[in-house]
Amino acid sequence: MNQEKRIKILEQFKKNDPNPKTELNWSTPFELLIAVLLSAQAKDTSVNKATKKLYQVANTPQTLFSLQEDKIKKYIKTIGLFNSKAQNVIKTCRILIEEHKGEVPENREALEALPGVGRKTANVILNTVFGWPTIAVDTHVYRTANRTKFAIGKTANDVERKLLKVVPKAFKRNTHHWLVFHGRYTCTSRKPRCKNCTIEELCEFKAKTK
Repeated sequence: MNQEKRIKILEQFKKNDPNPKTELNWSTPFELLIAVLLSAQAKDTSVNKATKKLYQVANTPQTLFSLQEDKIKKYIKTIGLFNSKAQNVIKTCRILIEEHKGEVPENREALEALPGVGRKTANVILNTVFGWPTIAVDTHVYRTANRTKFAIGKTANDVERKLLKVVPKAFKRNTHHWLVFHGRYTCTSRKPRCKNCTIEELCEFKAKTK
């Protein structure tokens, strides 16, 4: 795909959704951090249902840590991998309290050192909370970038590097959300909705659905 097409795609995304926001519910950086941590292999809607009840009881590192693991499990048991996620929540809270004065650090290395937080989650926090021009690559972004030929890569890191290279600065902050929503609702995994796609003419996916 050439750069002219890429820019046209990004312009179309911007036209459709000028200010994209995550579908995870949050009101503080810490709430978003925990929500993203819980969202691994889980739908945002299920995470929102769990955190709505959890955050009414505890929504800071100190209060969540005081709940302890078993009580946290009761609130997130409807989410996949809830046992390991509850462990990571407790460990993350401890580190934030002991090393970061209870605050979410604006630092990639520090974020990725938190249990259950990888590069993708760190990118989401740095982008959504702190406004960094990062592009987090989840399954939706990876699939959409490769399928459309916007940014081809064999791994998530490959795709991220390519996206950071080809996406102009003016679009970088919102590209993650645009690609996530495009992959979630239009360029779906099993059967992409090409008929309803606003970038169909620009997309280079050969096996388009009718």
